Amino acid sequence: MSTGPHSTWEAWARSVPPLARTGTREPSHDPAATATRLAQAGLAGQYVVYEGEGGTWHFAAGSDASVTAGATGITARAAGRTWTSRTGQEPLAAFATALSALRDESDEGRRFYGWAAFELAHLLHADPEAAGDRPLLHALIPSVEVTLTGERTVVRAVDEAWARKVADLLAEPTPGRTSCEEPTRERTEGVISVGTAAYGQAVSRTVGDIRAGLLEKAVVSRKVPLPAEPRPDFPATYLAGRRANTPARSYLLDLGGYRAAGFSPETVLEVGDDGRVSTQPLAGTRALGADPAENERRRAELLSDPKEIHEHAVSVRLAWDEMAAVCRPGTVVVEEYMSVRPRGSVQHLASRVTGRLRPDAGPWDAFASLFPAITATGVSKRAALETLARHEEGPRGLYGGAVFRGSTRGALDAALVLRTLIGTEDEAWLRAGAGVTAQSSPEREIEETCEKLRSVAPYLRFSTE
Repeated sequence: MSTGPHSTWEAWARSVPPLARTGTREPSHDPAATATRLAQAGLAGQYVVYEGEGGTWHFAAGSDASVTAGATGITARAAGRTWTSRTGQEPLAAFATALSALRDESDEGRRFYGWAAFELAHLLHADPEAAGDRPLLHALIPSVEVTLTGERTVVRAVDEAWARKVADLLAEPTPGRTSCEEPTRERTEGVISVGTAAYGQAVSRTVGDIRAGLLEKAVVSRKVPLPAEPRPDFPATYLAGRRANTPARSYLLDLGGYRAAGFSPETVLEVGDDGRVSTQPLAGTRALGADPAENERRRAELLSDPKEIHEHAVSVRLAWDEMAAVCRPGTVVVEEYMSVRPRGSVQHLASRVTGRLRPDAGPWDAFASLFPAITATGVSKRAALETLARHEEGPRGLYGGAVFRGSTRGALDAALVLRTLIGTEDEAWLRAGAGVTAQSSPEREIEETCEKLRSVAPYLRFSTE
C-alpha cells in the first residue's frame, strides 16, 4: 500500500508490537560467546550482535518489522504487511521519519538496529546518480533483544513465546569449540596480497589528483574476494576475531541482505539522548605486533611522521566543521588529540571531537553531517567521493558505511564498517584502505592495507559441512 508519508508510518508503527515482556537473569561469564551462540541458534530471519561501549553486548532478532530505504523509495514491513513511499532522493530523511513514528513509554524508548551503505554518501555530499539502485539504509525493530553486561542479562521480548525461546537458550551450557577450518599463515598472506599491484596504481593516480589540487586526502581501498568454497563461518569468525582484537565496537549480523563480522576501530558518531554528540576520527597507522620494543619504535615513528600527522590533522579539522554544523555555538571541543590507540594488528593516531546538538537538530541530522566517516573518505568529502568513484573498482556497499544501534529517545551509536568480513548470498570478501596524501607512496599504502587486513584474515573460519 502507498499513501501520504506521515499516515504511512503511523499505520506501520501501530503494527509493530512493543517489547512488552522483560526479564532479568544472571550475568554471562562470556558475553561475546553467549551473544554469538544466540546468533547461531537461527531464532529469526534477521539478527544483529552489537558490542557497545563499556563491554556491553546486545543481541537482537526478528523477521517481521523492518525499514529499508533506497535512493528513490522506502519500504516498511510489519505483521505481514508492507508500506511504501517515495523518498525524493532523500532516503535518510524518510528513514528517520519512519523510525520516529515508533513510540514506547519506557525510559530507553524503542530500539532499532541497522546499517547504512557507503553509497548513501553520494546523495548527501556528491553525485546522486552515483548512489545506485541498491538499498542504502536498513533497520530491524526486533522481536527480542538481549543485553549482556557484567552485572546481569536482560531479555526483552514481544511475547512470552519469544522470551521462552531465549530463556531456554541461555539456560543451556556454553558449547565447546566448534569444528571449523582455520587458515594457515601462508594462506592468510596469500589472501591479503590479492590485488596489490592494481591498488598501487590507484594510489599513484590519486596522488596525482592531490598534487593537481583536486583534494587534500582520499582513503583509497581495495577489495579482497574470498573463494566460493569453503564458505566462511561468520559467527565463528566473529568470535575468533573478537578474542584477538581491541575494537571500539564490534558486530555480527545477518540483516537486510548483508552478513558481516567486524571489529570497528572507531565510531562514526555517538549521540546520547541528552544531545551530547561525539565522533572519533582515527587516521595515521603503524603495525602492532608481539614485540613491545618494536611497537614502541613504531609508535614514536607514527607520532613524528609528517605524512601521518598531516593526514590526521586534516581529518580532525573536517570533523570539527561537520560537528559545528549541527551543534550549539561554542560547544564543539577536541577532548582528545592525537593519542595512539591499539586496534588489533595496528595502532592509530586517535582524536575525539564532541559537542551539544542544537535544539532544532536530532541524531539523524548529526549522522547526515558526519556520514560517511572522514577516515573512510577524505578531504574534502565531495572531491574524495569523486576521486574514489574514479579509482576504486565497483561500489563499496557496507564497507566504509555504518552499523548502528539507536533509540526513539534520541540515542544513536554508529560504528564505522572497517576490519570486517562482509558477505551476500553470492560472495564474501574483505576490504581495506589507506589514507592517501601528497606525500604517499604506493609501497607504504599497500603495506598499510596488509597490516589492517591482518586484523581479520588470520581469524577467518570456514564451514567444514
